[in-house]
Amino acid sequence: MGLLDKFTKNAHLRGKAKNLLNEHGDKIDKGIDKAADLARGKAGSKHGDKIDKGADALKDGLDKLDRDPTDRRRPGDPRP
Repeated sequence: MGLLDKFTKNAHLRGKAKNLLNEHGDKIDKGIDKAADLARGKAGSKHGDKIDKGADALKDGLDKLDRDPTDRRRPGDPRP
């Protein structure tokens, strides 16, 4: 069971996480990008595609956590 699974199954934690994402989503995205840049710098170009894929997966997971379960938009669709 991953960390995101714990958030999706626990309503209290999910609510707290949604509030944090709404308040600080831009900072979280910048932090993910910064971490990916740092990892890319350490690993060189050899693993850059894997690092980008991981950063994108993390952002998609956070978007899923933040999304309303009744919302039928797909990840990557613009927010209303």
